[in-house]
Amino acid sequence: MFVRTVYATGDPAQLGTAIRVLNTQGHDLLEERPGFRGAGVFVDRALGTLLSVSWWESVEARDNSDEVMRERRPALLHPFAGTVAVENYEATVFPVGHRPLTGGGMRLTRLEFAPADADLVADTFHGGVLPRLEVLPGFAGAALFLDRERGRGMTGVLFADQHALVASRSRQAAVRREGVAKAHVAVVALEEFEIVHADVRAD
Repeated sequence: MFVRTVYATGDPAQLGTAIRVLNTQGHDLLEERPGFRGAGVFVDRALGTLLSVSWWESVEARDNSDEVMRERRPALLHPFAGTVAVENYEATVFPVGHRPLTGGGMRLTRLEFAPADADLVADTFHGGVLPRLEVLPGFAGAALFLDRERGRGMTGVLFADQHALVASRSRQAAVRREGVAKAHVAVVALEEFEIVHADVRAD
């Protein structure tokens, strides 16, 4: 599976408009694209940040879809977005099989690593980190995105509600500390978001 992320910052007062448009016009545009396998919208309403993630069955499907989405994206995010950053990743771990989520919380960790260690990062997360996350109360899914060539990645851990997200902070911090040491990665950012919508389907 492959993903495209769009990270936008802007006026918190205008964020609601962007959410409504993405969940209607934006979602319809994505559904029309071949190879589309789901999407998520995550926000920090107080700060004015928005992260959207679209899931694709192949690199070709993802890249072809962006020819359309690149043209439509400014209008979809207007008047909210002041900055927009688009990135592409391989999804080496993804939460297929979990029910669609709304109203929960996600903790996002941005990572940097030596490109030669990409497999180590994936193996450590899948074999050592993920099993410890799955037993956290309220756990609702996790994903690992990697850009092997640039040595960058991100993990997203989803929780069923905001209470579970907050309550998990200490326990996930311990898991994160051990995981980054084993995988030789550096954590460069840690953020928390409200889940507006998140759904990934296998077919």
